[in-house]
Amino acid sequence: MAFQYKAPQRDMQFVMHDVLGLENFYAGLPKFADTNRELIDSVVEAAAQFCEGELAPINRSGDEEGCHFDNGVVTTPKGFKEAYAKYVELGFGSLSAEVEHGGQGLPPTVGVALSEMMGTANWSFGMYPGLSHGAINTVEAHGTPEQKEVYLTKLISGEWTGTMCLTESHAGSDLGLIRTKAEPLADGSYAITGNKIFISAGEHDLANNIVHIVLARLPDAPKGTKGISLFIVPKFMPSGERNGVACGSIEHKMGIKASATCVMNFDGAIGFLIGPPNRGLNCMFTFMNTARIGTAVQGLAAAEGSFQGALEYARDRLAMRALTGPANPEKEADPIIVHPAVRQMLLTQKAFAEGGRLLCYWLSTQTDVLQGSSDDEAKKKADELLSFLTPIAKAFLTETGYEAANHGVQIYGGHGFIREWGMEQIVRDTRIALLYEGTTQIQALDLLGRKVLQTQGAMLRNFTKLVHKLCEAEAGNAAMAEFTGPLAKVNKEWGDLTMKIGMKAMTNPNEAGAAATDYMMYSGYVVLGYLWAWMAKVAQDKIAAGEGDKAFYEAKIKTAQFYFKKILPRTQSHADIIDGGVDVLMQLDAEAFAF
Repeated sequence: MAFQYKAPQRDMQFVMHDVLGLENFYAGLPKFADTNRELIDSVVEAAAQFCEGELAPINRSGDEEGCHFDNGVVTTPKGFKEAYAKYVELGFGSLSAEVEHGGQGLPPTVGVALSEMMGTANWSFGMYPGLSHGAINTVEAHGTPEQKEVYLTKLISGEWTGTMCLTESHAGSDLGLIRTKAEPLADGSYAITGNKIFISAGEHDLANNIVHIVLARLPDAPKGTKGISLFIVPKFMPSGERNGVACGSIEHKMGIKASATCVMNFDGAIGFLIGPPNRGLNCMFTFMNTARIGTAVQGLAAAEGSFQGALEYARDRLAMRALTGPANPEKEADPIIVHPAVRQMLLTQKAFAEGGRLLCYWLSTQTDVLQGSSDDEAKKKADELLSFLTPIAKAFLTETGYEAANHGVQIYGGHGFIREWGMEQIVRDTRIALLYEGTTQIQALDLLGRKVLQTQGAMLRNFTKLVHKLCEAEAGNAAMAEFTGPLAKVNKEWGDLTMKIGMKAMTNPNEAGAAATDYMMYSGYVVLGYLWAWMAKVAQDKIAAGEGDKAFYEAKIKTAQFYFKKILPRTQSHADIIDGGVDVLMQLDAEAFAF
């Protein structure tokens, strides 16, 4: 029935070792210099066994059972508590955390590999420790020495878990509208009062305590986003007594049903300011960027999981004959993998999964540089690349992951619509990824408005130079011409499009709003094109050197060829839509939408 998840270790090794060369890369980062290939592979292998053996078997049952709510108490589905205990026992929560607080000090990219496997095997489960990582990063970056001593060790060990409490029912994504109050108390703490919604892992039975990272306003705070402060609000105080925070209800959702999405009520709960007053949103971006990369991984996971299931089914399912004549004359019909339409869907899933994997891991190596390098110039470049690519990774990979998940249903046909096969669950589980941590449309505005236009195109040029450098380096390589030719063309068009949008937006800012989502998708296809050209070059070099499995590397080249012939041309439609401008969107009066 439902497919059995198998961690794609060979492909992960290709990305980490063949393409990114992590061992040599870490040798140049003092903090991570001891992280060698053997260590990376051993962590990935142990994580693969855990995800295949512990998490995948409770994925569908967790979806069927969901979380239970009873008067403020949330119980996770059968098997989740035991799986979390195993997760803690194996030390997975502490992989990338600081050694001084009980972490193992491994680079963030190793943790992203674990996140991918957990996400594909059981995204609902992965939400619980995933939120903790953001809380850990926030306390590490902005907490006082005392806060680190009290909270970090237990968050890192997994004995406690963390959340981020941003959203309020009237505010949605506009955090400038939040109303939760923080009243100063005589002892230097604060009384936090208000309500938060959509709080993932806000209440559960997996850990002894939950540390909420909460946005709230001080009494004298200015209005808008400049008047928001950040607070640590534990469920249980370090001394053991219960704090004034409780779960009011859990949401009844389309997907990720085994992940508790909570309404949290703060009733004079004791909180502790983290970071400077009225600078909470700046501090929260540490958490949000972690979460956005984590959400990009969900897009990758959706593509990988749906591809694995669809490939297995397409090889076994018999239906009709190949148009060129029977492929298996001894059987009554041919497997559906012989049909071009099915091949197109499978290759689309494969291209998005494997391209998305490199994007997530490469993005994470920029975090490795920020944490592990002593070179200020290298850190500046990494920070700029991370800032530019994060909205693309979050929005583009979740959009393409959702597309891949729908292809999975389609390949199964009617069976894809039936729950026990597992394909429709991937569609439901991944749909939320297009919404949380900033919708696709909000990420698109961030990319075009803040990262591109506000920097006068500087961040974009930093990336297009990388693309140009690859194309230039391979100019005399006939084997790369089928990749570098189209890539150079769209790379130039990307700059031209940006210039046109910027000129139009100077007279009408709505032009940027009208173009943003298509601009983001255009950008994503170019970024993935660059990554597929990079992978094709690595594969060609491996074959030429006679290294490794030739068939594996040939499959990489053929998938790159598919991407360039069948996926990259989508950029043209997005460019045409951008050229369509804003007028056609705004000319219909709001009242005229009624019927």
